[in-house]
Amino acid sequence: MQSNNSKTYELVLTALFVAIIVVMASTPLGFIPLVVINATTLHIPVIIGSLFLGPKKGGFLGGVFGLTSLIKSSLGAASLSAFVFSPVAALSMLPHDTVGAAVLLVLKSTFIAVVPRILIGVVPYFVYVGIKKAIGSDKKLVYGSVINAVISFILGFGVFAFFNRMIAQEVLGMSVTVARVIGIIVGIAAFAGIEYLFMNKDAKALGFITAGIAGAMTNTLLVMGSIYAFYKYPYAEAVGVEPDALMAMIGGVISFNGVIEAIVGAVIVYLVGIVLDKIKPAGVYAGKAAKIKAVTSDTKESQMAQ
Repeated sequence: MQSNNSKTYELVLTALFVAIIVVMASTPLGFIPLVVINATTLHIPVIIGSLFLGPKKGGFLGGVFGLTSLIKSSLGAASLSAFVFSPVAALSMLPHDTVGAAVLLVLKSTFIAVVPRILIGVVPYFVYVGIKKAIGSDKKLVYGSVINAVISFILGFGVFAFFNRMIAQEVLGMSVTVARVIGIIVGIAAFAGIEYLFMNKDAKALGFITAGIAGAMTNTLLVMGSIYAFYKYPYAEAVGVEPDALMAMIGGVISFNGVIEAIVGAVIVYLVGIVLDKIKPAGVYAGKAAKIKAVTSDTKESQMAQ
């Protein structure tokens, strides 16, 4: 009965997340305006789904995210770089003399739009489970502090990058040194706050925050990396930079947009995660729970037989 209830809960949650992804992809709800950029939040339901539904359903949710991206890029107003996520746009905008070349364009654009998004639903689950095991070991303090230091550095760097971008665009009147100091202060404050949660409140906080960052960076790194690998020259032309300068531009996107989205993801995943975790523990889905129960049952029967 408990297994059936768990499966029903997961089915309902999966349907809910699918609906949320579709709505967010179809409306401005999928983006948070941050003065100088719009940070996407479409990856967040996928990350949360991965943690509470397992990597298979998480991958499915990621696939839904990828398909919405592909469809929106194909049906929406065509931009100069629409071919990156749309096979339709790729066929209409890029040269292809043979059937093989056309098929290759379709595969490239489909890969960029879908595969990284599928992995958003897989990577955070294993990151969360791995961290739970690490902080449950004898070296809990060491592992926890190292992970916390990495998270705090990312947060501090993200704040610095955000203010630095506003300074460069003359939106904010302050020096780069002040922005750097603010970033350092935020990083130190984040380390102290997370360490407090980790040591005194709930060690799961570290898992949720890290999973949020991992999911967001999986999206950014794989999407931008795939664009560079598959469409270096046409993408450089579309965004108006020299091909040799494209790597630096992509690095800027990763270090700014990617880090900001990772911070937003970490905060929201943590806040939603601690609530859902009270209903159903993260990292344990129906299939895994059934396996654990079966192993436990076999162990008890073996002990009784002895």
